[in-house]
Amino acid sequence: MADETTYDPGTWAKKQPDRTAIIMGGDGRVVTYGELDDTANRLSRLFRSAGLQPGDHVAFCMENRPEFLPILWGAHYAGLYYTAISSRLTADELAYIIEDSGSRAFVTSPYKADQVAEIGDALARLDLRLSVGGPVPGFDSFEDAIAAQSGDPLEGRVEGSPMLYSSGTTGRPKGVKLPLPDKPLGTAEGLTNLLTLLFGATAESTYLSPAPLYHSAPLRYCTQFHRIGAAVVVMEKFDAEAALQLIERHRVTHSQWVPTMFVRMLKLPEATRAKYDLSSLTCAVHAAAPCPIPVKEQMIEWWGPILHEYYAGTEGNGFVYCNSEGWLAHKGTVGQPVGSEVHIVGEDGKEVPVGEEGTIYFGASSLGTGFQYHNDPDKTAGSYLDNGWSTLGDIGRVDEDGFLYLTDRKANMIISGGVNIYPQETENVLTMHPRVQDVAVFGVPNEDFGEEVKAVVQPVDMAQAGTALENELIAYCRENLADVKCPRSIDFREELPRHPTGKLYKRLLKDEYWKGHTTRIV
Repeated sequence: MADETTYDPGTWAKKQPDRTAIIMGGDGRVVTYGELDDTANRLSRLFRSAGLQPGDHVAFCMENRPEFLPILWGAHYAGLYYTAISSRLTADELAYIIEDSGSRAFVTSPYKADQVAEIGDALARLDLRLSVGGPVPGFDSFEDAIAAQSGDPLEGRVEGSPMLYSSGTTGRPKGVKLPLPDKPLGTAEGLTNLLTLLFGATAESTYLSPAPLYHSAPLRYCTQFHRIGAAVVVMEKFDAEAALQLIERHRVTHSQWVPTMFVRMLKLPEATRAKYDLSSLTCAVHAAAPCPIPVKEQMIEWWGPILHEYYAGTEGNGFVYCNSEGWLAHKGTVGQPVGSEVHIVGEDGKEVPVGEEGTIYFGASSLGTGFQYHNDPDKTAGSYLDNGWSTLGDIGRVDEDGFLYLTDRKANMIISGGVNIYPQETENVLTMHPRVQDVAVFGVPNEDFGEEVKAVVQPVDMAQAGTALENELIAYCRENLADVKCPRSIDFREELPRHPTGKLYKRLLKDEYWKGHTTRIV
């Protein structure tokens, strides 16, 4: 086991340099703790030689690849703020984050060469530009640059910290900035303890990460498993059957998912699902979006009561948790607060009675340390009440037993004829229809009611798209929900603009339907 006070890859590199740290799901490439630590040490020295000191900022943008986590640890070893940028962003979005974050160094790969070529102005002021895995014009070779550095650790190392940006599903992304820990490298975090105490993770665990590493949850959980000496299996891209194959092949014990991944796996043919041995899996964590009740019921029936759910944000201002037993007794819940307080607040800023919906606020927390949105004091101030409670902008309710239920994001609310409609409930129903692969529900202009409910559906078989399927889905929805919550019309698409992490870029769809309207008040 690791030393009681040191939780970082270097601890394991000293003890067991050949111990497996990373396994790439596609080609099976293995990165040992010795290799990970050596790369991170050399990169941390390179950052320091370029003049970067603890508290300075770096960014990187690349696909899931073997060097991703070693690069992250290199920034962490140097005590830096680091921003992992979505590899799906456009050149304009990429330039915005590099500039907004105040990054002094940027690491990328040939995968992003086309976008990088368009942002010369944003790159010109950087102290260090590195390309990993091949040449990118205007960038130095990552491999050559670190080879020229010593593999010895820096002196007096302190903990670095991610400063990740919101996914931008409801507007321009903002960096979530937490105070630097100001603690020696290897100091356990609150999440380290949650991993071991709630999820039973140990040095002998194997963790499957099926999502892009730049997203908050995969990034943080992969680093926590490295802190305790476990192996991390990284999928280059999520595929439902490939995920099952990897669980069997590597005897995966822990994993983390989003509900859309559950839906994809559940819609595999029964024979496909049954042919893989998943008995090694002892903990399947899910988060990021509400999980439809039927989906979770089917997952527990398939995998057993090993599902763990949490509700939290990159902001780190609170944590809500539920195991399978608690969920089965309170179906639909995301759990009870752990180390924090949950308050449901109405529009008047006061708490509402038990069972009523309102904005979810976190109160006192042993986990959070006072986040701010980088370069956006107004957004920061708008996330806090005068008493210090803070919100992620979600809507929910709490039952008599203190279990929290999410309704939707406030930004997604549809106001139709004065009635507030949260589309998550409608999406949950339509997702379960056997002909539906994916769905987005949102408000579109209506001259009489201001907004009306619209659904955009990705059918399992695009050849079935048409009036008959539209009528079938609307009727199905009305069998399960009040009429006001059901779509008045449905459009079909071959694919929805969904983030690889599972989040839907609903704003992109809504913008199409609101084009020409300067206001949401019709």
